[in-house]
Amino acid sequence: MHGDKYYHIINIPYLLVLLTLANPDAKRLYEELIQVRAYNKLIRPVKHNSEKLTVYLGLRLTQLLDVDEKNQIMTTNVWLKQLWIDEHLKWDPMNFNNLTNISIPASELWRPDLVLFNNADGNYEVTLMTKATVYYDGRVIWEPPAIYKSSCTINVEFFPFDIQHCQMKFGSWTYSGEQVDLVHI
Repeated sequence: MHGDKYYHIINIPYLLVLLTLANPDAKRLYEELIQVRAYNKLIRPVKHNSEKLTVYLGLRLTQLLDVDEKNQIMTTNVWLKQLWIDEHLKWDPMNFNNLTNISIPASELWRPDLVLFNNADGNYEVTLMTKATVYYDGRVIWEPPAIYKSSCTINVEFFPFDIQHCQMKFGSWTYSGEQVDLVHI
């Protein structure tokens, strides 16, 4: 029995090495984008500092978890789709065996510091750092899941025939509208 456990432990690192070797173009591209070019995730990814960066934002409601009428709070499970152009993450696919996109951990990239302004519990931002898909033309698409509690004015005067309209107000915490333009998609 003990021999079987060691067999699996030894094979896991071997499998990881094989997976890395199986896609040398992606490995080389990743190293080029992040290491060779000394990518800095703290710098807004524009050619010139005076340029405005447009961030497209879409929200996909996956589940309405709770509506707390008494405390005026709506709890939602969402996917927060974000798309922007990172001028520092462009490449020629011909130089990487026609590789047109790569998945990179979002924690290694510049990300818009979007927060839910009308949050009701102090959690302003996305906490799960999923991978982002980066395309050769600099497009970055990141769609992390999040659970938000937002304040919502709830009117139950016509209960049980009431209709509620709850807004979720997102914006950049750091950047002005001249630096980051948020566009709803």
